[in-house]
Amino acid sequence: MKFDDLDVKMRVYETAQDRCVVPGMYIVARIDGRGFTRLTKEVHPFEAPFDERFRDLMIYTVKHLMNCGFNVIYGYTQSDEISLLFHPNENLFGRKTRKYISVLAGEASAKFSAGLGAVGAFDCRLCELPNKNLVEDYFRWRNEDAHRNALNAHCYWRLRQDNHTVAQATKKIEGASIAAKNELLFQYGINFNNLPNWQKRGTGLYWKTVKKEGFNPKTKAHVLVDKRELYVDMELPMRDEYSSFIQSILVQYGDTTF
Repeated sequence: MKFDDLDVKMRVYETAQDRCVVPGMYIVARIDGRGFTRLTKEVHPFEAPFDERFRDLMIYTVKHLMNCGFNVIYGYTQSDEISLLFHPNENLFGRKTRKYISVLAGEASAKFSAGLGAVGAFDCRLCELPNKNLVEDYFRWRNEDAHRNALNAHCYWRLRQDNHTVAQATKKIEGASIAAKNELLFQYGINFNNLPNWQKRGTGLYWKTVKKEGFNPKTKAHVLVDKRELYVDMELPMRDEYSSFIQSILVQYGDTTF
């Protein structure tokens, strides 16, 4: 059998399960660390419950994902997860889901590992959202999940530092109300409201147009030019204000039907 004939014959088996995200659907990718509890607590111990070095590694990875060929208009990270919102008209790879999932997982794993100096792997899944309200809900969900996880993490690790066992610390906060958890921290001299917002709300990355000084070789003059650069926001709003913030990003890219 000639190679061209063999190629056609076998290519069918490779692409038979291909599917594409239909036009008009919003795409959000969620990229999660694989086995990161062990990686960050045993193999490469980071400070618990939060470590600025790990935060910066995640931001470093998000920046790469927003510059590796996809048209990503918003990136969000909290803990060991990353969420990416694609431009509504993104059409890279013909919107093939397997390409997005495999490429993004690979790019995230490679960049994070390079920054850490050791292997760190990510998986990836796609959310295909039929309307902008669900886009707002998705990011609000992750934003509020960050707040819940931060409260639990600070309670758990404060108890562990106070010589509670894993079981004791888990049992003490399991089923406790938000008020009770805040009170627990207050007993250790911690006001949860005063903790850094990036711990409680996550970090957002989005594009801004800024003025930069450039040089015009024709006129031999220094001029101000518009440049697009990524802005890292560690002071994200919450709840309805965060929903409005996500709306503003979509409006910026031409989606004005609110």
